[in-house]
Amino acid sequence: MIEEDGAALPEKIKPRGTAAVIGWTALSALVPGAAHLRAGHRRTGFLLLGAYGVLLAAVTAVALTADAGLAGRLLDPGWLRAVIAVALVAALGWFTLLVRSYVVLNPGELPQAGQVVSGVLAGILAVSVALPFVVVAQYAIVSGETLDTVFDAPPTVAAAAPTPGSRPVDPWGGRTRVNILLLGGDWQPNRVGVRTDSLNMASVDVRTGNTVLLSLPRNLEKVRFPPGTPMRRRFPDGFRLPANPDGSREDLLFSVWEYAETHPELFGGRHGMGPETLKQTIGYTLGLDVDWYALVNMWGLARIIDALGGLTLTVPTDVVFGKYNEGLVKAGTRRLRGADAMWFARSRTYSDDYTRMGRQRCVLDALLHQTDPGTVLIRFNQLARASKGMFRTDIPRSMLEHLVPLALKVRDARVTGVQFVPPLVSTADPDWALIRARSAKAIRDSAAGPATPSPAASAVTSPSASPASPATSPSAGGPATASPSSAASGPGTPSPSATRAGTPGKHADRSICGA
Repeated sequence: MIEEDGAALPEKIKPRGTAAVIGWTALSALVPGAAHLRAGHRRTGFLLLGAYGVLLAAVTAVALTADAGLAGRLLDPGWLRAVIAVALVAALGWFTLLVRSYVVLNPGELPQAGQVVSGVLAGILAVSVALPFVVVAQYAIVSGETLDTVFDAPPTVAAAAPTPGSRPVDPWGGRTRVNILLLGGDWQPNRVGVRTDSLNMASVDVRTGNTVLLSLPRNLEKVRFPPGTPMRRRFPDGFRLPANPDGSREDLLFSVWEYAETHPELFGGRHGMGPETLKQTIGYTLGLDVDWYALVNMWGLARIIDALGGLTLTVPTDVVFGKYNEGLVKAGTRRLRGADAMWFARSRTYSDDYTRMGRQRCVLDALLHQTDPGTVLIRFNQLARASKGMFRTDIPRSMLEHLVPLALKVRDARVTGVQFVPPLVSTADPDWALIRARSAKAIRDSAAGPATPSPAASAVTSPSASPASPATSPSAGGPATASPSSAASGPGTPSPSATRAGTPGKHADRSICGA
């Protein structure tokens, strides 16, 4: 008889052979306490088994009750630090458990060869069970570093605990929609400034996730600025500059950001006014209040696509690219690597800005719907490295807790869009009232539409379906809402029956998206 923890127990049962030692050690990785019970350490074994049961129950409860908000909260700096600490403690604890489980099985009584083999395998097993927790901690560290490069991280202020019966704070401040300006730029080390070549407003219903994408062409002329702003005082009749010697123009919508950046004297000497100026300008053009912007380097996006393993896209016709037209993205449906996907999105050779806008929407749509959590986890480190230095935004980091669940909701909701391109809108002489009217109607239709996607979900309408019939006269400005006549259904208005492939026509490939 021997004593353990003050209790009289039968003589310990020793496992027989090397295989038994290895087997019981391995079983302890799945059922902590198994090796202790086999070795006769019953009190310790049952204690470990009970603690493991409680842990499993807690994890199961969290998994069953967790909502999309948990994903957002995990991006908070405090939560990330907690995840790192818990993961490292768990790694150390699991490693120690496996080593101790091996030791209590008395491997010293095995033959020398058995001791060597079982010791090596037990060590490998101990490292293997600890490794997933180390990976979680490493992912959390990389996530924090990546987020710190994109978002401003002011000192966090602890929120007061809610009192019983108090209502949770509405992160949207009572609004039913948020408007985020999605921009694609092409800043490079060898190129001066930022040119916003892709301009899309995402208006999202925070209740349903239904989204309207309003796309403006980069070459929109005579851009109007909000009354009372420095740009309006400088350009009261619209954004006009002398033409270049070759006849080309720089006073287009895509140059507003860069012009504001390079003329701080217009803003009382303040620098970095490009983002805010462009937000005000596009918001005024569409008749919407812009909450935030997010700018992505279009060429940096190629690295993201490569890190994801490529995108499956339908290329309707051959797309030629390159300084000397030496490149070609062939027509067809297949998986494209990052460089080809970006050339598909950005090439204007034998094409125009409006067709390119449609192709850019195709790439963004494919990214939204083809990025799955499993791929992100497997390629997490590659994605983090690829994303460094390619994003700019004014979204507060504290809003990620709410925007991440909203983004997950958008993924499964109804996405419609309007492209303000010819023949719906003349880029040389835009009908500003028409743009506002169609924007307002698209948002009303989206709010009244189904919360879940129909077979024609993610519709992207093509303005080439029929001739444009503007219902309002050109004007320098106008209200964000429209009269019934000006908001009448017509080209550029989302329709529940619109398909992702769009309507055949002169620019039908504008709205063809990845299969």
